[in-house]
Order: sequence, then structure tokens, then C-alpha cells
Amino acid sequence: MGATTSMASRQLSVTPGESIEANVLVRNNGTLVDQFSLDIVGDAREWVEVVPRVMNLMPGQDGEATVRFAPPRNSSVLAGPVPFGVRVLSREEPGASSVEEGEIEVAPFTDLQVELTPKSSKCRSKAQHEVVVDNSGNYPIGVDVITEDPEEQLRLTLDHSSLMVQPGTSAFLKLRAKPHDRFLRGNERRHPFVVTAVSGDLPPITTNGTVVQQQMLPKWLLPAAAALVAVAVALTVLWFTLVKPTVQTAAREAGKTAAEQVQAKMQDQVDLADRKAVAAQEQAAAAQKQAAAAATAAGTNGGNGAGGARGATTTQDGVNIASGSAVDFRITTGAAADPNPDAFENFAVPTGAIPANKTLVITDIIMQNPQGDAGRLRILRGKEVLLEVGLANFRDLDYHFLEPWTFGPGKPLKVQVSCQAPGAPAPANGDCTPAVSFSGRLSGPATN
Repeated sequence: MGATTSMASRQLSVTPGESIEANVLVRNNGTLVDQFSLDIVGDAREWVEVVPRVMNLMPGQDGEATVRFAPPRNSSVLAGPVPFGVRVLSREEPGASSVEEGEIEVAPFTDLQVELTPKSSKCRSKAQHEVVVDNSGNYPIGVDVITEDPEEQLRLTLDHSSLMVQPGTSAFLKLRAKPHDRFLRGNERRHPFVVTAVSGDLPPITTNGTVVQQQMLPKWLLPAAAALVAVAVALTVLWFTLVKPTVQTAAREAGKTAAEQVQAKMQDQVDLADRKAVAAQEQAAAAQKQAAAAATAAGTNGGNGAGGARGATTTQDGVNIASGSAVDFRITTGAAADPNPDAFENFAVPTGAIPANKTLVITDIIMQNPQGDAGRLRILRGKEVLLEVGLANFRDLDYHFLEPWTFGPGKPLKVQVSCQAPGAPAPANGDCTPAVSFSGRLSGPATN
């Protein structure tokens, strides 16, 4: 039921810009009067026309439509076979529509153009042009671009000479033109050249260009040089006739004034130096008097000290640090790791290192943290913290005291360590192991 269609020829050929027609026969196979709509499906629908677009047919009646193919002559329709379909739609029975398929061969056509921009250029040493190859045809074209200098005065160079130009596109080539000879002065020289595009059996396409070569020296250079010479001569005359005498007079006046100012400043400086010398003499005399008084006082108190010895040093605890025997020892630690930064372990002086009746005088300490432990280290005198340092701040650290530390009976020397993270390589027990070396003297109490 519905409609059937048939076409006399399914293989057609057309040249762009021209047209060709084909007839399509439509038969109403239904039992009712029906209206049929005809249209084109496929890539060719933009340039194919069906006449009539609508036909009414009695049952069993035939109708004929004309299909006209007219592809435009431009690159929008490529050369080659283009499939199409004539679709017939039934108004009474939409599901019984039919499509008559066919294929039309679009013939190739050539539309190749070559342009040169700019047509004419000016230069002193080299010029640049652009060659534009336009393919307005409907198939790809391989093109060879050739340059020619009839007068052999130019060196012409293309960035590339062979190219494939797709339909509807343009290719751009850089052309450099360099004259063989140069000249400093003279009239402009015109050098014509030709650019030719060659593609297979197609006739060559040419375009002409010109390079206008100019002199190397700018035209304004000589007038400018002459003007500069004239200005220099005028300035020289003006200098010797007007400016130089005025400048000399002004220079003499300025020199005289400057000399007077310098002389005045020098006199002021001399006066100031005399005043400072007098003040310095007065201060020196006062210092001599003070030194004499201090010497007299020192002679009066010279008998005090340990055994009356001159030059003895006594600490605030009454200990003579200049006497006694030398001593040095080392306190090693092994503190277990603890995340609490306030958890300290105590480490005391090795047993027997300090006699009970002696006072320890410390003048030098060396702290070592060879494995890079993290935590804190304290040095205490009894419960008094004398020094606290972060383990991460040193590997080796030494102190030398101008005012020594003293540790008497009841105020022992202790080392505390808070270990947060042992360094590397960590010992097997996972402890922090910094150490402190002490050196100084063992002294007894000073005598009065």
C-alpha cells in the first residue's frame, strides 16, 4: 500500500555551474485519494530541486516529478560522487513512505589564482613579499611556485616552493628579495621579477612584482650633516666672542669667593681644634689624678685576699679560683624517648670526681650531640638551672666563661635531658645520648 517510486536513471553526472534533470514516477497503490510530498535527502539537498513538491493522486494513478540538480561553481561542493535520495511521504499512510536512491557525479573544475603582496616594495638591502595561492576549485591541487628575475639583479628565496592547496583554502609563502649590489648614493633602481604557479597540465599562472632599491645613505643625512657643521661654526664664533670672556670673568669672581669661603672655614676649624686640645688637656689631667688615687687605694688594700697574695681572684662565694688543682670530666647521658617535653632525666657527676670538701670551679664546657637527637639539655647547680639548650640546635657546642661557675657543697652539678626523638643512627635501646665535658679547678674556701 502507499506509494511506489521509480527513476529512469540512477547514475547522473553534472558540471558545477550547470544543471541536469531527471524524472521520478510516483504511483498511488492505496485505496484512497492521497497527497504525496516529495523532498531530497543526503548531501545534495542544498542544490537539488523537486517540481512539484506536492501531488494528489487517485488510487492506482501515476504522477511524475522532475528533479533538477544544479551544484554551484565554488568549493562548497567537492568533485566526486554524491549519493542522494528522493523521498515520497504519504499523508494518509505516513508509514508507507518510500525513498528512491541514486548517485550523481560532480565533475571537477579548476579555479586557481596567485597574488603577490605587496606588488612593489622599497628597500636598501633586502625586501619581503608574500605569495598567496588561492584554490577556489572543488578538488585539491598540487602547485609548484617558481620565481624568476629577468635582469638577474635579485636573489629570490621562497620558504618552500611545493605545496598542496585544498579546495576553498589559500596557501601563503614568504618571498625574500635581496639585490646583488648596493650603492651609497644615487637614484632609485627598479628590479622587476615574476612569480609563476605551475600545476600539472594546467596553464601556468603568473604575477609580477618590483623591488625598488634605494641608496644606502638616507637622503636627509647630507643636509643634516651640513646643518650640524654650520651650527658648530656658529657656536664656536659665539664662544670666542661672547661666552668665553663672560665665563672667564665669572670664573675669576667665583674662584675668589670660593677661596674666601674656604679660608673662613679653615680658620673656624683651627679655632675649634684649639678648643678641643685645651679640653683634652684638662681631661688628661683629671684622669692622672684619678689614676693616682686608684693606685693609692690599691696599695692600701693589697694585703687582703687568700694568704695576702697580690692578684688573687675570689668569687662571690669566697672561693679563690686562682688556686687549687686542675680537673676535667665528662657526663654521658642515656635518656629514654618521651613525647612529654617537660619529662627530664637527671645525670650527676661521676662518683669520686669531686671530693666532698672541695669547691668545683668550671671555666669551660663542651656539649656534644653526635647523632642529632631532638629534645632539651639543662645544666643545673642544685635546683638552679644555669643553662638550657635545644638538642636540635647543635652537634658540638663549647662555652668559655670569663666569670666561672662555682659548685660548692650542697649545690652539686647535674645534667638533665628531655628526649623527644633519638637521632640517626639511633642506639638499640632508642635513647638520646648527648654528653657534656667540663674542665676547671678544685679549690677550697678563700681565707680572710
